Amino acid sequence: MSSSFHGRAFDRQQRILSYVRSEGRAVVSDIADLFSISPATLRRDLRALEAQRLIARSYGVFYPTDIGRYETPVEHRRKAKTEERLAIAEAAVAMMVDVDTVFLDEGALPEDLVGPMRRLHRMTVVTRSLTIAAELNRQTDHDVIMVGGRLRAKTMGTVDRWATAMLAELNVDLAFMGTNGLSLERGLTTPDPAVAQAKTAALQAARQTVLVCEHTKFGVASFAKFADIEQLTYVITGKQLSRATAQRYSASGPRVLRV
Repeated sequence: MSSSFHGRAFDRQQRILSYVRSEGRAVVSDIADLFSISPATLRRDLRALEAQRLIARSYGVFYPTDIGRYETPVEHRRKAKTEERLAIAEAAVAMMVDVDTVFLDEGALPEDLVGPMRRLHRMTVVTRSLTIAAELNRQTDHDVIMVGGRLRAKTMGTVDRWATAMLAELNVDLAFMGTNGLSLERGLTTPDPAVAQAKTAALQAARQTVLVCEHTKFGVASFAKFADIEQLTYVITGKQLSRATAQRYSASGPRVLRV
């Protein structure tokens, strides 16, 4: 085959990879419609990216394998709402029935909890997410405490010493945390050290900690560590996670719930 053919294939695959990374996930129909690629060509490109371990397939959905190394804008993650995320949110909110104070981490999955929280009794909700604070104020009657600090444009979450100092003064019943990755060797990680510090402060403010994350985050390690697996009380994830993997993580301390 000519070098121009290989060049076109490479460029096309890089565009596909960039799209999957920016969205956090993608299905074949979305990619085909966006790039006007024939089914045969698309299958070939996806197999090539899988062979390079740049993407992985799970239940017909493609994910970037290096998802823990970078952050996608929160508006992209919000659009990528899945049945798995909705099930995780419902299970998480069910844990709030008998508590008075909770912390909601920044991120699209913690934001998924806001809608179901409308059914709950009035409580105090602490968050570093400007998006979550605004949605709670709009959709619910809960008392909202917004943690101050430097606002990160990509995630709309606050960080730095103002945030960590405020969290150090608080005590909450449950903290619902997100993560870019978790592994038995590296713990819970995120790309930004400033975010890691704020997450650590939130964990320390909570009596119990619940990690909410999709099954694709397991076995992934990002740049900055903010907690060990054994610091978690519960992990809520999708039923797509294998029982064997769930048992390995449960052996480190937390109860892993596959929903």
